[in-house]
Amino acid sequence: MNFFKTFLAGVLAFIAGTFLVGIFWMVLLLGSIGLMSKQAAPVEEESILTIDFSEVITDSPTSDPLAGLDIMSLENTPRLSLFKALRAIEAAASDDRIKGIYLRMNGMGGVEGSAMLEELRAAIEEFKQSGKFVVAYNETYSQGQYYLASVADKIYMQPQGGVDWTGFSFDVMFYKGLLDKLDLKAEVFRPTVCKYKSAVEPYILDRMSPANREQMQALVNSMWRTVAGAVAEARGIEPARLEALTDGLQVSLPEEALEHKFVDGLLYEDEMDDVFAELGVETDADGFYRYVTLGEYAAQVGADLKHVSAGRVAIVYADGDIVDGEGTGQHIFGNTLAATLADVRDDEKVKAVVLRVNSPGGSALASDVIWREMELLRAEKPVIVSMGSYAASGGYYISCPADVIVADRLTLTGSIGVFGMFLDTHDALKNKLGITIDGVKSNPQAGIGQSGALTPVQRAMIMRGVDKVYETFTKDVSEGRNLPLEKVLDIAGGRVWSGEDALGIGLIDGYGGLKTAIATAVDKAGLGDEYRVTEIVEAPTGLLAFIASLNENVRAAFTRSSLGLMMEDYARVREALGASGIRMYSPYKVELR
Repeated sequence: MNFFKTFLAGVLAFIAGTFLVGIFWMVLLLGSIGLMSKQAAPVEEESILTIDFSEVITDSPTSDPLAGLDIMSLENTPRLSLFKALRAIEAAASDDRIKGIYLRMNGMGGVEGSAMLEELRAAIEEFKQSGKFVVAYNETYSQGQYYLASVADKIYMQPQGGVDWTGFSFDVMFYKGLLDKLDLKAEVFRPTVCKYKSAVEPYILDRMSPANREQMQALVNSMWRTVAGAVAEARGIEPARLEALTDGLQVSLPEEALEHKFVDGLLYEDEMDDVFAELGVETDADGFYRYVTLGEYAAQVGADLKHVSAGRVAIVYADGDIVDGEGTGQHIFGNTLAATLADVRDDEKVKAVVLRVNSPGGSALASDVIWREMELLRAEKPVIVSMGSYAASGGYYISCPADVIVADRLTLTGSIGVFGMFLDTHDALKNKLGITIDGVKSNPQAGIGQSGALTPVQRAMIMRGVDKVYETFTKDVSEGRNLPLEKVLDIAGGRVWSGEDALGIGLIDGYGGLKTAIATAVDKAGLGDEYRVTEIVEAPTGLLAFIASLNENVRAAFTRSSLGLMMEDYARVREALGASGIRMYSPYKVELR
């Protein structure tokens, strides 16, 4: 017995010691990273602002000390919020030290979301009004990269490179066959009118329903029109001609891309020096060009920014799935966001609020908690919603009370609908593992779903709840958007809409991104030119928050190493099957790759 006590004590001491040493080195590493990230690089004369994706441009800022750190390789990819990126590009337009922008999208980072790509492109297009140059170079261009590059004055490509230009596709992975093999049965509850609410389809069907196929076809067509139209206009190509080139896959090779005006020249990267020389950029004393990355320049702009003491516009972020309770991290916690909105409502210095929504929705209860606080906030201050890549289902519900809603054309929105889902595991436990469940009850309906399938009474109760939430959802949208209820019911049913289509049916008030929303908030609050924009960031506190973040990153890293490209599908299935309660959720997010 003493031996085992000694042995176990030794094991525990070893584990604890290893953990503490790991924490020590992690803190030391993060401190070094923090010091490096806080240093604002000096910007020299004759500098070229490079957007090289050496950092990840995110929809919202993060205070997570481990964000961007790959636990497996200990490599850190800096993260830059969209607001700071847009502010940096705007500042560069009037900065005499910046000669132009060089789009070189070959880094390990990138842009998280198609609508963010649209906003970044619009900012660069506005930058061009300063008269400064914008040039792009890549070995190969993905469709998203080319969409961004098409804003440039000149586009160059490596002589052996290529362009991935094929049009958009949308695929859904279905899991019903897997559930059948495991003897798992998913039982779905949704209003009969919510035929477009397709989040549940992968668990009960083996292919798209006609309604889902209809809405997703309309969605990809709309998004393609936006992207192809922008490219056609920027490159001076007739839309019909662009469609023919796309359908014939006629711009994939370098010579084809050059012939059909997709690029302006085929160069090796060192030959870009000649391009900059022709543009009149001067080198340093050693004959090298001076480059400053977007992240470095954004840090410098932040350090140089002079805050005025006038009224503030607060940006509050709603980024991620909506879940119940309180917390910080990769989700929107209903009570936490509601408390944040209450704080800005009580802050007399804040004169207007921009809620940046980038969410597929989630818990109906948590969404309603946030909706209530939005109503209270709007009663006291102008509230503008800026929709990111997606603001659907619960993400739309928390948006509808706003005074003004703006969205990008590539935003996914709407999905006004609800559902509930129950996973019956009893056959799986019995047939696959030999486990059975039995028990006693004080009343016939006690312990819903614990010892057997749902009863008709239980199903009826769940369905009443689903119908009630849908009735509340549509009523609140009708009141918030000042639309007749009949109109809302006509465009609801769980249907997803693109931002381009959402304007005509009254779901949004105009096109635009975060900058447009801020300008609208300033105008609504009558702040003129004297105002300050403040980002509200929920900061995790204490060692426990640090450990929780470390734990989440480690688990994600090991899961990703095992699943690879299926990581997103795994996360989606786990979220759907593990969720409880009535859901306002839309799982679709179309990316430009």
